[in-house]
Amino acid sequence: MFRTYVPAAALAATLIAAPAFADTPMIEAMDQSVANGVVSAAMVSAPENGWLVVHRTDADMKPGPVVAHAPLRAGETADVAALLTEPVAPGEMLMLMVHSEAGGMTTGQFEYTLGAAEDGPIKPDGKLVMTVITAQ
Repeated sequence: MFRTYVPAAALAATLIAAPAFADTPMIEAMDQSVANGVVSAAMVSAPENGWLVVHRTDADMKPGPVVAHAPLRAGETADVAALLTEPVAPGEMLMLMVHSEAGGMTTGQFEYTLGAAEDGPIKPDGKLVMTVITAQ
């Protein structure tokens, strides 16, 4: 039987070199066409199971009504697509945000309404996990 030993210093260097976003909740998304009825995030990192939620927003950068949502797994998820539930015109600003699965009556069912606690936004260190894009 062969065994491979990794020196502690080499293991530590590997762990230190791991991507910083692996443990940091975040969303990566770019301005995009929504003509196909979908809003996409290239990468989402979530601390728990929850939702990628797409809100309307404007120059005030306050989350408005929800126009799309998609389920998220805890950890990193690539290419998350949320189907639009209402029309979005080119030039409109959209806020993509990570919401929790907590507080609702049914697991796996998106129950959030604007300002409610059910399936509400996560706020590590009191800050929303979000990014803003412009529909093309």
